[in-house]
Amino acid sequence: MSNDIDARAFRRALGNFATGVTVITAQNSQGQKVGVTVNSFNSVSLDPPLVLWSLAKDSNSFNVFESASHFAINILASDQIELSNHFSRPQEEKFATVSWTAGIGDCLLLPNCAGRFQCESYERIDAGDHWIFLGKVVAFDDLGRAPLCYHQGSYSIVSTHPGMENKGDLIVPLSMPRGRLRENIYFLMLRALNNYQSAYLPKQEALGTSISEARAIFLLSDNPELFADGIPELTNAPQSEVIEILENLRDRGWLAQEGKGYALTEKGQLKAAQLWALADSQASIIFKDLSAEEMGHFKQTLRNVGQHD
Repeated sequence: MSNDIDARAFRRALGNFATGVTVITAQNSQGQKVGVTVNSFNSVSLDPPLVLWSLAKDSNSFNVFESASHFAINILASDQIELSNHFSRPQEEKFATVSWTAGIGDCLLLPNCAGRFQCESYERIDAGDHWIFLGKVVAFDDLGRAPLCYHQGSYSIVSTHPGMENKGDLIVPLSMPRGRLRENIYFLMLRALNNYQSAYLPKQEALGTSISEARAIFLLSDNPELFADGIPELTNAPQSEVIEILENLRDRGWLAQEGKGYALTEKGQLKAAQLWALADSQASIIFKDLSAEEMGHFKQTLRNVGQHD
């Protein structure tokens, strides 16, 4: 990478910008179908209605996207993590097990998304190690589902900030309300999670780990050896990002590869001990007024809610 910028560190820094998750699809005149998971989607213009996204120049899907007259941007919903992982994996027949319908110009529309844009290929721009594709929107669907998000190498969901209240165009801090909302379980859980994270995450990041990296270290400290394909579900990270997370940990000397598995080094075990100590310390501060019995009941309630279908 030019200008002596570390590529992995650069990507990690870019991960601080939260984005949505899309699957871009297309089909050429020979019937070849492609689909790739992309978080570089963005709007460009309202008149004409233009959007953009980018594709690595070494992508196997480039030839089809280059020759296709149209492409579709499928904005994934919050319950479509597996679909995101599916289209981020290299495989021959990505559409063999996926439902789709044909759109304008034979682009491929995925069901149950948050939104979909059918685009006429408008322009392609050479940009470093990527191509930027501009599309002119010719049709769209606003399906109104909660979107899947991506932040610091991990999947996330969007929700109204529990500490804020929207009053028209004015956003003001939200004090604890009176009345029925004060007893609303969903509101209380969101507010509690936000307050806990705002105090805890900066301390965790001060130890030199992102959210997804810390999760991987926690997992590896409890499991002497983990395989890369077993980590995505547990870390809530996309399949395509897992190897990079592990490589970052290995580059810092916290992780060693043992055959097809990974294990913490002595230095990594020390980092894990620091992270666990921080987690325990933060919990003791927040829940200092709860007895051991009350804390046990609280944890069991959280487990029950987390397992509820």
